[in-house]
Amino acid sequence: MSRIAYVNGRYLPQRHAEVNIEDRGYQFADGVYEVVHVYDGRLIDADLHLDRLDRSLRELRLPAPMSRPALLHVLLEVARRNRVREGLLYMQVTRGVARRDHVFPQGVRPALVVTIRRVPRFPAGPDGWTTQAITHPDQRWARCDIKTVGLLPNVLARQAAREQGAGEAILFDAEGMVTEGAATSAWIVDDAGTLRVRHLDNHILPGCTRAALTRLLQDAGLTAEERAFSLDELRRAREVFITAATTFIKPILAVDGAPVGDGTVGPVARRLFALFARHVRGGPRNAPAA
Repeated sequence: MSRIAYVNGRYLPQRHAEVNIEDRGYQFADGVYEVVHVYDGRLIDADLHLDRLDRSLRELRLPAPMSRPALLHVLLEVARRNRVREGLLYMQVTRGVARRDHVFPQGVRPALVVTIRRVPRFPAGPDGWTTQAITHPDQRWARCDIKTVGLLPNVLARQAAREQGAGEAILFDAEGMVTEGAATSAWIVDDAGTLRVRHLDNHILPGCTRAALTRLLQDAGLTAEERAFSLDELRRAREVFITAATTFIKPILAVDGAPVGDGTVGPVARRLFALFARHVRGGPRNAPAA
């Protein structure tokens, strides 16, 4: 069965999908995107992702391609047409097609592309869902809070991780403070036993899985301290894990080749994994299946 994509109002086989060579996303990275996890046919944390998409569009003064209900319908329809029950939906909005010029074009319709791909089912436990990380200088721009398609520094960081046998690059700034992962939010349980994640600012993306996990923590009477941590604190941490729509909660067992704690999944990550697994498998905040 051919994969089906949505491109500017049409559902068509992905092998035939195309965009104009003067699309501003292609020429200027003038666009934003979101990735939503599909589990058992449901869109996980769809409200959070669509809220963030709206914010990214506003920050770039980029018109929405359609209403939220219409976009949600497209997402569910792409999943349905591809018969995907476990997968990742990718949506990208660009400023559209215009003669190449840096300034915003007038009278141009935004372009929308939606695709989906299958991924393995969320595992029953965290022990087979682990990875290692490297640390890498954060070389991105000063508006990382906007989820733009301009990801070259992230690509280079992830490639560096791959070449060193790791699954993620944890980024740090000029002061040696951790910002986030190349494609994830970074968490630690510090050497005092405090669960920490960096405060939200323009240097990191406001992660949707981070937000969902924070809600779950509050519902369970638990807390996470939103406070930046240094590379030294990262290396001394009892536990390290990352969160994202693509990975949910993934424990990091080693950083730069050195084990985190005793090199196994820690008790906090194990508990949070169980909390999030229950959310994914039936959380009330998740959009229903098509």
